[in-house]
Amino acid sequence: MTIKERIESLDWKGIEGALWERGYATTPPILTQGECAELIALYADDTRFRSRIDMARYRFGIGDYKYFAHPVPIVVDDLRTHAYPPLARIANRWMEALGAPERHPTELAGLLAVCRRRGQTKPTPLLLHYEAGGYNCLHQDLYGEVAFPLQLTCFLSRPGLDYTGGEFLLVEQRPRAQSRAEVIHGEQGEIVIFSTRYRPVSGTRGYYRASVRHGVSRVLSGSRHALGIIFHDAR
Repeated sequence: MTIKERIESLDWKGIEGALWERGYATTPPILTQGECAELIALYADDTRFRSRIDMARYRFGIGDYKYFAHPVPIVVDDLRTHAYPPLARIANRWMEALGAPERHPTELAGLLAVCRRRGQTKPTPLLLHYEAGGYNCLHQDLYGEVAFPLQLTCFLSRPGLDYTGGEFLLVEQRPRAQSRAEVIHGEQGEIVIFSTRYRPVSGTRGYYRASVRHGVSRVLSGSRHALGIIFHDAR
């Protein structure tokens, strides 16, 4: 099946339910073993990327990541393009529940046009790489005024074979409450869909915003690669 067909075949009702209930959802494997290997192999080709970030230099963690340059690989573009429409519908229902005025375009091209008008023109899909001892501090991927509420991480390496440790982390902070953590053990090719910065949580007076950050726990052995899909572009 094509990437488009794989995404369309997902249980989007179940995904939306999980996003409302806990702020994230996981999918069955979307990328094949071969597609994951091809993306990992790209990491050595600097001509495919616009920049490389050494996490330790900026105290983001230990590891590195690279932002793709235009044109991004076809598999990455297909994931970004075809996952966006169903997520935009969910995001708009989130905004409605929160009483927020913003509404997101129904297609990715519309969102990217909004980004361009705000000076955000750099592609944001990225590959992340960690060796033993590496980790990623809790953070949010915000690159300007425009920020789409949902994003994806696809696990490219095989846990238990290519690496150990390195779990995906989500931490949610609700007002006047202690933080709540989730630990996600993703298999190769699987995707986790999660909140970019905040999500609606039902309270006694309607919905309120709960802030969400994400990161990666320490890799204990081996080498870990992942693909990040952020829908808004960067300045």
